[in-house]
Amino acid sequence: MRITHVVDWALDKSVVLGYSRIGPLVRQAWWPPDPAPDALAGRHVVVTGASGGLGAATAAGCARLGGTVHLVGRTKSKLDEAASGIRDDVGRPVDLVTEICDISDLDSVRAYADELTGSVDELHGLVHNSGVLPPERKESAQGHELVYATHVLGPSLLTHLLRGVLVADGDARVVWVSSGGMYTRQLDTDDIEAKEREWSGADAYARTKRMQVVLAQMWADRLRIDNVAVHSMHPGWSDTPGIADALPGFHKVIGPVLRSSEEGADTAVWLVAAPGGSVTAGASGVFWSDRRPRPLAYAPWQKETPGGRARLWEAVSEAIGVDPA
Repeated sequence: MRITHVVDWALDKSVVLGYSRIGPLVRQAWWPPDPAPDALAGRHVVVTGASGGLGAATAAGCARLGGTVHLVGRTKSKLDEAASGIRDDVGRPVDLVTEICDISDLDSVRAYADELTGSVDELHGLVHNSGVLPPERKESAQGHELVYATHVLGPSLLTHLLRGVLVADGDARVVWVSSGGMYTRQLDTDDIEAKEREWSGADAYARTKRMQVVLAQMWADRLRIDNVAVHSMHPGWSDTPGIADALPGFHKVIGPVLRSSEEGADTAVWLVAAPGGSVTAGASGVFWSDRRPRPLAYAPWQKETPGGRARLWEAVSEAIGVDPA
């Protein structure tokens, strides 16, 4: 165990080895076992941003385990195409539902949550995967900076509105798909909507991915009493259309060692489907990668203060119009 811990630590510290496809290829020798083949039978799982990439791979992984998977995205044709691809890939009947919601649009989130809670009594998994990385500053329908709205505001509102059906499951999991890029930023609540700072899509992405990890902890504190576990995770460097479009230079250089979407989605699927005792007991609020807890910060300056956490919660609560106490 000590040797595997050292090897795992070395992979993580190297970044390239740990975040590339080399990471899971080595770590699967000691990581926890796969969920049972029918682990999600009879359970509902929502995956946002499910029209391609990591979202579609996460949906496929949950469908293979017998779940009724709700593929959520902005474009019906893309969702239907993703669902068709999942059915072909799995090679047997799977229960997939395609549903329209723009996670950056708070009105769309409210409408979707109302529709879903009217059609399901229990929800086992909620995977916040929707992501954007625009080349210039854009705003959502409510006038919020788009990256912040997509990565932070919409997921927080959806978690709040689906709390009742999550609680009803008795062993529900909420998973925030963050990024290893969050290690490059500390929690920053000054100019949270990037109105004053010089725009950088990569900076906005990393800052909001750090916010996701912090919010996952705070949601974990609030939902623990309801037996709802909340996790954040990073998928490593995965070969997705989003990476190819947003970071073409990085994609060209690192392409040969990028993880497949399935490898990137593995930990998210495992967090949703693993037996409750192995994941939820005392682990809610943890940041995961390759089925193992990871530090939330490597440098002292990255650690957020209680005041910073409180300011983030206050800003999010005010923007979504609720106080998710």
